[in-house]
Amino acid sequence: MTRVFFYHNLRDRLGGACALITRAWAEGKDFTLYIPDSERAQFVDRLLWVQPAQGFLPHCRADSPLAEETPVLIATDAAALEHLPSTHSHERLLNLDDVVPPGFGRYANVIEVVGREDSDREAARMRARTYKAQGCDLQFIDRMEH
Repeated sequence: MTRVFFYHNLRDRLGGACALITRAWAEGKDFTLYIPDSERAQFVDRLLWVQPAQGFLPHCRADSPLAEETPVLIATDAAALEHLPSTHSHERLLNLDDVVPPGFGRYANVIEVVGREDSDREAARMRARTYKAQGCDLQFIDRMEH
């Protein structure tokens, strides 16, 4: 059964997502990011080049020739999610779309990052209802930032 973690109440949704990925990478965990919005994907790509502050987090597009040896992959469509390299685990999927990602059930854990804007929170509520209807275990973590 897929577990879904909702990290909510973040001032900066994309910055918060990058911080979560950076912490997981420091612990040796790989990640797949689902970001079908090309502008958002480019922004996250740029953020990951400066995360952590004194370095960068190794990442690339899921369809890159370097994907087999890269711990963080950015998938921009459903086909990229389906054709991940065999070296990449299906342990963690971080969703940065406003809807439930296709094929999320292949992952042990799905991470949702929710900002403070009403539109973001409402979209997250819709995703939570979908996950719950699919029998997923939902957990909510308040990441209130001051």
